[in-house]
Amino acid sequence: MRCPFCGNADTQVVETRVAEDGDFIRRRRQCADCEKRFTTYERPDVNFPAVVKKDGRRIDYERAKLLASMNLALRKRPVSTEQVDAAVERMEEKLLNLGAREVPSSRIGELVMRELKKLDKVAYVRFASVYRSFEDVDEFRAVVDEIRK
Repeated sequence: MRCPFCGNADTQVVETRVAEDGDFIRRRRQCADCEKRFTTYERPDVNFPAVVKKDGRRIDYERAKLLASMNLALRKRPVSTEQVDAAVERMEEKLLNLGAREVPSSRIGELVMRELKKLDKVAYVRFASVYRSFEDVDEFRAVVDEIRK
């Protein structure tokens, strides 16, 4: 593992911890040259299904895109990073359990909406307004009424 500070390839593992849920390993490393410490995360390399967009294009699944869309909806909301990470883990587990080689982007959107609904109602409405392409206030009202039930 190269040091992110000086680029030296000689780094040592100082501490290793398994995450609470056991899904990844956190390692603290120290550079032998500059002696700075940094953290790496080790998780299993699994093949997620390809994402089929509405226009038929197929793209690789990217965790970063999923996190970015959730974080945009959750911007300035009282939801911790740990809660978001746990939600992403649950969605990824569902995607892997499908056993499919391809999954429509709409399926991922529905998974995101389900998780956001549990995490934060305002974020859910924000995401739904973009995901479902709301055209007027009545559509917002319908989603808010759905949440109140």
